[in-house]
Amino acid sequence: MYNIKLLNKISDVGLSKFDTTKFNYGDDVENPDAIMVRSASMHDMDMPQSLLAIARAGAGTNNIPVADCAEKGIVVFNTPGANANAVKELVILGLLLSSRKVTKAIDWCKTIKDQGDNVGKTVEKGKSAFAGPEIKGKTLAVIGLGAIGRLVAEAAVDLGMTVIGYDPYLPEGVTLKHGITVNNNLEEIFPVADYITVHVPLTDATRYMINRDTIATMKDTVRIMNFARGDLADSSAVIEALDEGKMACYVTDFPDAQLIGVDGVIAIPHLGASTPESEENCAAMGAQELIDFLEKGVIRNSVNMPSVSMARTGVARITVIHKNQPNMIATITDTISRDGINIAGFEDKNRGEIAYSIIDCDSVVPTNVISDIEAIDGVVKVRVL
Repeated sequence: MYNIKLLNKISDVGLSKFDTTKFNYGDDVENPDAIMVRSASMHDMDMPQSLLAIARAGAGTNNIPVADCAEKGIVVFNTPGANANAVKELVILGLLLSSRKVTKAIDWCKTIKDQGDNVGKTVEKGKSAFAGPEIKGKTLAVIGLGAIGRLVAEAAVDLGMTVIGYDPYLPEGVTLKHGITVNNNLEEIFPVADYITVHVPLTDATRYMINRDTIATMKDTVRIMNFARGDLADSSAVIEALDEGKMACYVTDFPDAQLIGVDGVIAIPHLGASTPESEENCAAMGAQELIDFLEKGVIRNSVNMPSVSMARTGVARITVIHKNQPNMIATITDTISRDGINIAGFEDKNRGEIAYSIIDCDSVVPTNVISDIEAIDGVVKVRVL
C-alpha cells in the first residue's frame, strides 16, 4: 500500500485515479511515499525519510525545494500543459482589457448609478474617456512558445494579429500555426511590438527581463501581459514607465503591493489556472505521474530528474537514482551480475549532475544485492519493484 499525503485540496477527478486497494491518500497521512501539492509552500517542511516523490498539480514549482529534493532522491513532478488552455483564455482576456479600458469603464459606471433616467445620457457623454484600439492588425510578441505561449500565439493569429514568437529553446520539429513567425532576437522584437506577453520560467536569466533598459526600446504605446511569474518584470520600472508615458498598460496575474492601485496596471489575483477544468486536468495528470513512478519506476515530466521509461521485461525491476559520474553504470551492473543475476533490460538517462537507471532482472533480487548497490559511492536511492 502506497501512502499519498495531500497538502492542498486535490480534485476528485485526480484522486479517483488511485486504486484504493493499492493507494491510501489524505491530508493526515503519515510516512508518505508521495505528496500531492498545489500552492502550499514546502520550503520549510521536513521531508519524511519515506518520501519518494512529489507531484505539483500545476506547472510552476517555486513552492518546492526542487534542488534539495534531487539531492535526497525525491522526484518532483509537475503537470505541463494541463492548465494551458485556462491560462491562454485569461491571457486573451488580459489582451483585450489592456486595449479597451474596460475595467476603468466598469468602475466609472458604478459612480453614475444614482443618476436614474439620466444614466443613458451620461454614458454617451462619458464613454469617450474609455476608448481604446482594436487588436486586429496589431503586432503581438509572444516571449516563450511552450504549451501556453503556443496556444496564445495561435489564438492571436485567429484574432487577426501579427504574431512574433521568441523561444531559443523551441524543440526541433515543433510545428507552429501559419501566421506565427519566430525571431530569437529581443532587440528586434521589442521595438515593433504593440503587445508583449511573457511565458517563460523564472530563472536568474529571465528575472526582470522587463526592465528600464528593455522598456526604453519599446513603443510608448506598448501593452504588456505577464501571466507567468511576477519577477519577470521589474515593478518599479513598470510603474515609472506608466507614469512617464512610456507604456500604455501592464496586466499581471502576479501583482505585488507596488502595483496594486497604480493607474495603467490591471492586477489580477493569480486566476490563470483557476478553472474547474484546469484543476481536474492537473490533478489527473499529477496522480498518473505518481502511479507510474511508484508502481513502474517510470519518470515523466519531472523537473529535477531525467525522463526514463521502459517496458517491463523481467521478474524484478531495480531503479537507481545516482550521480552522473564516470563508471557509475558499469559499477551498478557489475554489482548485480556478480551474484549471478541476469539483466534483461536496462535504461539510463541523466539530467545534469543527476541520473536515473531502470534495470529489469530475470530473477528475484536478494537484499544483499540492494545493499551493495546502495553502498556504491554516488548512489542516492535504490528501489526494487
